[in-house]
This record gives sequence, C-alpha cells and structure tokens, in this order.
Amino acid sequence: MNVIRQDVDALNAVLKITVAPEDYQKKVSAILDKHRKTAKIPGFRPGHVPMGMIQKQYGKAVLIEELNKVVNDTLSNYIRENKIEILGNPIPKEGVEVIGSFEKPEIFEFEYEIGLTPKIEVPLSSKSKYDYIKVKIDKDLVDKQIDDLRRRYGKLLSVDSIEDRDMILAQFVELKEDGSILEGGILHSSTISMEYVVDDKVKKELLGKVKNDKVVVKPSTVSRGAKDTAAMLGIKEEELSTISDKFQMTINEIKRMELAEMNQELFDKLFGPAAITSDKELRERISVDMGGMFSGDSDRLLTREIFNDLIDKTKVDLPNRFLKRWIKLSQETPITDEQIDLEFDNYLKNLKWQLIQGTIFRENKIGLDNQEVIEFTKSLLISNFAQYGIPAPEEKELLASAMQVLQNREEANRVYDMLAEQKLTQYFKSTVKLNEKEVSYDKFVEMAAK
Repeated sequence: MNVIRQDVDALNAVLKITVAPEDYQKKVSAILDKHRKTAKIPGFRPGHVPMGMIQKQYGKAVLIEELNKVVNDTLSNYIRENKIEILGNPIPKEGVEVIGSFEKPEIFEFEYEIGLTPKIEVPLSSKSKYDYIKVKIDKDLVDKQIDDLRRRYGKLLSVDSIEDRDMILAQFVELKEDGSILEGGILHSSTISMEYVVDDKVKKELLGKVKNDKVVVKPSTVSRGAKDTAAMLGIKEEELSTISDKFQMTINEIKRMELAEMNQELFDKLFGPAAITSDKELRERISVDMGGMFSGDSDRLLTREIFNDLIDKTKVDLPNRFLKRWIKLSQETPITDEQIDLEFDNYLKNLKWQLIQGTIFRENKIGLDNQEVIEFTKSLLISNFAQYGIPAPEEKELLASAMQVLQNREEANRVYDMLAEQKLTQYFKSTVKLNEKEVSYDKFVEMAAK
C-alpha cells in the first residue's frame, strides 16, 4: 500500500493510493471460499462448487467491496497518522478513472480530493470590548413579579362585570355578512383573557359588559395569533381562511383572579417556611432571583454579539469548489447545483463559526470530558423537574435518566452543543472587557428578539 500527497494549493490536496495484489487478494480469496461453502448451485453439492464458477458469479462484486474497504481504511489511517485536518471527507477526484482491471486484477490506483482546514486567527483578546446587557431590576419590575406571584396563588372568583384582566367564558356563533346567524356555521364555547385583547376599540367595547351580553367581534381581535384563534373556535388552523370575520360572542360567565394576600402564608408557599418574613425581604429576594433569571439571557446576548462580530472580522478562506462537490456526493437523495447554491452562503457561515469555535477551544485547551457531560445533563434534568415543582430523584435514578438521554444521538448532540456554548460564553466573559449596561425589561426583550 502506498499513499502520495500532492498539494494543489493551501486549501486543496490530492491523495494517490496504490493498492497491490497482496493488499487485497487474501481477503478476497477468503470471502470467495466462504461463498463456495454456502452457495447452492444446481448440480453441485454445497462446498463442492468449482471455484471458477464462484469467481465468475461473485468475484467482481467481492473485489470491488474489498477494494473500497482497503481504500477507505488507508485514507482514514493516512489522514490520522499524518494529523491532516480536513473538511468533510475525501471524495474521488473529478474526471479521473480508477486505474486497474477488475477482470484481471493486479495493481490499482485511486485518486481522492481532500479539502484542507484553513489556519485562522481569531481577532479576540483582552483588548476587545463588548457591552454586557443587563435588565434593570427596578421597583416596577419587582411589583409586576410580586403581582404575578400573588395571582398564581390567588383564587378564581365569579364576578358581575368585565374588567381589564378578567377571563371570559363565552359562546361564539358564526354570522353572515349582514349580521344574521350562518346556518350550519361554527358554534363553539371557549375562554378568552382580557389581557390578550390588544385592540383598544374591542377592549373598550368589552369592558363593563355583564353575563348574557352579546357582542359582535372579529375572532382574531380576541385571541393571540392564528393557532390560538383556531383553538378558540374549535377548528383547524388551515380552516381560518374559509370562515367569516364576524362572530356573535355571548358572555356566559366572567372570572377574576383574586390576588393572594401578602402574608407569611404566601411567603412560605413561595420560598419555604420562615425563609422570608417581611415585604422588604420578599422584594430583595425577588430582585436577586430575577437578576439570576436574566443572567442566562444576558450571556446569550453577549455570545450573539461576539458571534456576529467574529463572523464579520475573522478572515477564513475555504475550498468552496471542493465543499460543493462533497455536499452533493454526500447527500442520500440527489440534489442539484442550484439547490446547493441557494443554501451555500448559510452553510459557509455555519462552517466558519465551527472553525472559529474549534480554534478557540484548541488554543485555550477547552474540552468536554464524559463526566462533565453527564453532570451537565443531570443539572438539565434537575432544572426540568423544578419547572414542574417536582423534586429531583435520588442520585442513582438521576444518573440512569441522564445516561438514557445521552444514548439518544439527537438529544446527546443537543446537550453537547449547550455545554459547548456555555464554555464558550465563559471564555468570552473571562477574556474580553465587558461594559455592563442596564436597560429596561421591555428594551431587553426587544434586543433579545432581534
């Protein structure tokens, strides 16, 4: 076996592989002998079929399969042993046929193209400056959080007339354009929340209404988006375009959440017995908790900002022609050049980021070891349990659950990506100069949504 590397340029190379008979003959003969022992051919007992017939029937296919294995193993070993960093996988050189005869096999020569990983310099250092955006935890925001908590532990009461945060149990009847009831139209009962009625005119019309009052509404004005509108009317989302814009809404019942009292009972429900004993302590605890809650979002904003900056400023040359061929050849279903061109810029952007991230990890000796991944997975599971108010299971059960998650390839990749992003963010925060900047909650949400 012999491999010769020929560099085309800094980003492309060709590997020429010479395969001699001694590299494949022994294995081919062994496979053909196995076929001979099991082949069922009329006129011959098993194991007594002439080798010439076996060779004629199976020889070429076995030879091709064995050559593929030999060549693939040789390529992998050569790349690994010579520590060649490549993009994608080796692909047969365009326009070059295999040298050698499959009818009279002797020496074979194969040529493969490889795309070389470029060396890059990441323009990031202790001199780099970025804003670290934080939510300003002010009195209004704390008040709103306390109000939400009191609402969560409050009581739902029936009331006489509608106010701006009430829930309305109503019946919706589809109308014709002239306002009369559409025979065979939609008739469905559902619940709406006044908090989600954003049309001022509709909200004004509903405020003060009482049980059994009827109002003509456009369904989309008393719901949140198409999915919610369809659910409210008891139909499929795709059916919305076929129905009337006019519905009679009959108010059957009005519900209002009575906020829980600000007392020790509420404090204990929120944070455990005697952990909080006064309004002041409650406000301080909520401020701290909200700061922690938003810190992850602040980290994501920072990472996104640095990502965009590095994508713009990092010079990365790539073997585009090779990459397009490799994408085309590696697809399970055929794909056209036009389809590749359509998505190629996004592909290059993602690849560029992978190279930037890989360079940062390698140069700063950042890695993901198995135990670290397991512990991170366990922490994710504990957070999931906490969201539903469920205590974390015992260590043995928690470990088993984490291992089960990591056995799922898709879930495991998601966990690895999350942990890698966390480590990357930690590196950014410890490397660059951060200018902490407080903004209002609404501004923060606006920035995060971009």
